[in-house]
Amino acid sequence: MNKSKRSKIKEILQRGEVQSEVSVMGWVRTRRDSKGGFSFLEINDGSCLSNLQVISDHNIDGFQSVSEKLHTGSCVGVTGKLVPSQGKGQSVELQAVSIKVYGEANPEQYPLQKKQHSFEFLREIAHLRPRTNTFGAVMRVRNRLAYSIHNFFQDRGFVYLHTPIITTSDCEGAGEMFQVTTLDPESPPMADGKIDYGQDFFGEKTSLTVSGQLEGEVYAMALSEIYTFGPTFRAENSNTSRHLSEFWMVEPEMAFYDLEDDMNLAEDFLRYLFKDVLEHCQEDLEFFNKRIDKTILERHRGIVENKFERIPYSEAIHVLEKSNKNFVYSVEWGCNLQSEHERYLSEDVFKKPVIIFNYPDEIKPFYMKANEGGETVCAMDVLLPKLGEIIGGSQREDDYEVLKKRMKAKELDTEHYQWYLDLRRFGTAPHAGFGLGFERLVQFVTGMENIRDVIPFPRTPKHARF
Repeated sequence: MNKSKRSKIKEILQRGEVQSEVSVMGWVRTRRDSKGGFSFLEINDGSCLSNLQVISDHNIDGFQSVSEKLHTGSCVGVTGKLVPSQGKGQSVELQAVSIKVYGEANPEQYPLQKKQHSFEFLREIAHLRPRTNTFGAVMRVRNRLAYSIHNFFQDRGFVYLHTPIITTSDCEGAGEMFQVTTLDPESPPMADGKIDYGQDFFGEKTSLTVSGQLEGEVYAMALSEIYTFGPTFRAENSNTSRHLSEFWMVEPEMAFYDLEDDMNLAEDFLRYLFKDVLEHCQEDLEFFNKRIDKTILERHRGIVENKFERIPYSEAIHVLEKSNKNFVYSVEWGCNLQSEHERYLSEDVFKKPVIIFNYPDEIKPFYMKANEGGETVCAMDVLLPKLGEIIGGSQREDDYEVLKKRMKAKELDTEHYQWYLDLRRFGTAPHAGFGLGFERLVQFVTGMENIRDVIPFPRTPKHARF
């Protein structure tokens, strides 16, 4: 079989044209035999959700030698003629001239047969779950969103930056970080009763990053507008449908932006992504709308078509307090908004995305710019219906003395962050940025309930295999 002639199933179905000869390669989804001496195979190559139907006469050369190998899961190559389809669902089907089996799949052992499997079961065979309709569709949507993210920033002149995965800085101040070390865990070198990290590989304590923001600010102070898009890690021992230990973040940082500019960019960004995925992932989104959540298409169109609501934190608290709704977590000024509060605002009150801004200083990190009076900071969160927070950002503090004072108030070692303070000593500039959790975006777009089902290989507590 001449691989140079291979055609993707997506391209064949999009063209819908009868052709004299074409070759396809993929995996058998189903096989059905007729009494008239024909076999009907459904072939999928991952290029789209739809299968291509292959009709094979049992009398074609070589069919009998491969017939016993043509089971669900087998990898095959088929050459034949595209003819008008006699059935519903697609305009053409492939009339086989020759069939080659590249890899068999024993039907008594291959776990993905016709019956429906739970997502919990499929997580246990993460190396095979991409062959299901659901996970193939998730990864195609994930791919398109990643492509669209780069397009959005590249079209606006942003510079794509790779920030370090190994770091000595804790951006969030949470301390829930994975340590990176070459020291003997059973007998580490000690000095003054403490582990001597001076003898470690990097000469000091290092961890996997929770964010590329601080390093991103370094380059925003030279290149004006940058963005990072890479893996981040958090050692939070949380087994929920919303948490991963390894996940991807999109983090733009922009010089000469204030909080309003930051909010404008975040809104434009989300509306761009949803418009793009609606245009380019129609088949997969229709599948999710039918099988996972029947409100997906309507909800996504609403995000594209409506401007986001914007309210200060104080007003949001007032709305929540007078709602008379029995929240699990009580509401008062100064509290961290929980998912139930965020969803109530976006789903019940405004019925669209909401941007909340000007949060209390005490509940936000050290790097956020203080508003006049110092009670609140120039922070903002973007909330989506059925999800809650999708983006968190702020205007960054650009005043050296104010930032130093804030760091001390948060009990941070200013000497350790001197490089960050230097950005405010040498040519400081107003600047802002935000972060978007990529898996949470994919989860929202597809309607999948568990975040472990929107990343190729989920990493969670007690789970790092496959």
